[in-house]
Parts: sequence; structure tokens; C-alpha cells
Amino acid sequence: MTDNSAVLLMIEGTIATVTLNRPEAMNAFNQDSYRGLMETAQKIKETPEIRCVILTGAGEKSFSAGMDLKMIAGGGSGSAAAMGSYREGFDRLYGLKSIFTMYEELATPVIAAINGYCFGAGFELSLCCDIRMCAEHAQFSLPEMPLGVVPDLGSTQRLPRIIGPGYAKELIITGRRINAQEALRLNLVNHVYPKDQLLAEAKKLAEEMANLNPRHVEAAKRAVNMSMSTPLDWGLRLETDICLGAGSGQSFGEEAKKFLQKK
Repeated sequence: MTDNSAVLLMIEGTIATVTLNRPEAMNAFNQDSYRGLMETAQKIKETPEIRCVILTGAGEKSFSAGMDLKMIAGGGSGSAAAMGSYREGFDRLYGLKSIFTMYEELATPVIAAINGYCFGAGFELSLCCDIRMCAEHAQFSLPEMPLGVVPDLGSTQRLPRIIGPGYAKELIITGRRINAQEALRLNLVNHVYPKDQLLAEAKKLAEEMANLNPRHVEAAKRAVNMSMSTPLDWGLRLETDICLGAGSGQSFGEEAKKFLQKK
């Protein structure tokens, strides 16, 4: 286990669990949280044994409540007063987005196990994960607009790609909360589980993915990610290139024989 206190990383075999670890603040983000997420993503990139990542929050109440409002209200880093000039604000905001994007771009699949409140920046981090599952008591919201802020850590770009522009605009503009069942209906999450089963189910899925050829898993993830911003004709060409580059199909004959023998 590595520990910067705000973010924990535990590696068990081929599965890494990243835990947002400020339960006393509902895992709200502060400077240590962002630094911890960046350092943890880098550690995962440098550890080829890791084949799947689970991202969750400490405690039973919250995945993350978003930005630490006490820090913001006090003029801390992230507040409008701390942004300085336009250039300083742009560089800082884009830098924070880049930390979240590190999880989107990991070669391994990332599963968000959302164990409670998933608000603001926490919601936006979850959108960078490949698969989202949540506990039955989870709630989701982008509350920035009522607080005088346009959501700025990626949700205006990622959420429409996941649930469509209409529902995305409704959630972004109103800032309203939705529960786990509505999140499932909107395809924001893949699965909903009782809170005492959530992490076990995340680990079960992680183990299933970790047992597959890591080159092929990376290729499939990259191809799907690129499809979100690529015209179909280019996407089909990129898919071909990615699959061939990953050695896809080289063991197809042997695997087909094994499959037929099991029937």
C-alpha cells in the first residue's frame, strides 16, 4: 500500500484499489487529493502487473462530495480569488482536468465503485472511469451552477457522450440530484448493488477483466475511447490498426479449439 493520506493505493495481485480517503469531509477534494490522484495514476502506469483498477471512496456515505467548499469559502486554491489572471486560471483548470484524464487514459480498465454521494468534481472523476457501478443509496449531482460556477472539470464534454445531450444539459444546468435507480435508467451507471455487496461485485468484475490478455484489453479500451470523438469511417480504420497492432487473432485458432472442447 502507498499512502499520501488523502488518496490510498492498495495493490493485490493484478488489481489495484484507489480510495479517496477524506471520510471526515465526505472525501471532498483538496490539494492533497489532486496530488494523490496524480501520483497514484502515475504509479499504476509504472506497474505493468496491474490489470484492472477499482476507484472508490472511504466510508459508507460518500464516493466524493466534490470540491472542499470550506477550502473554497476560505479563499483557498480553486476559488475564483485564487485563480488570478485568465491565463493562470486556464492553466490551473486544465491541469486539474489532466489529472482526471490520466485515469481515462490508463491502459487498464478503471471501475468506479460509487459508495454514496457522488457530487461535483467527484461526479466528474467518475465519468473518466470505464465502468461505473454504485450502491443503492448513492446520489449524483453537479451542483456547480446554483453555486455560480459552470462545471469545469470535464462533465460538459463527457456526460453528453454517456447519457446524451438532453439529459446532460438538464443535470448540468439545474444541478439537481438523482438517485441510483435514475442513474441506472440514464445509463450513467452499469449496475446497482446493496452497499455491502458493492466492493465485492467490483472486485469480481475486476478479476474477470484481469484474467484476459492485457494487450487486447488495452486495445479494446483505446478503440472504444477513440470512437467517442472520431467519425465512423475513421474509427473503423483506427479499429483495424489498433487490433492488428495488439496481435489480435494470433491465437484465435487455439482458443476456438478450447472453446469447442468445452461444449
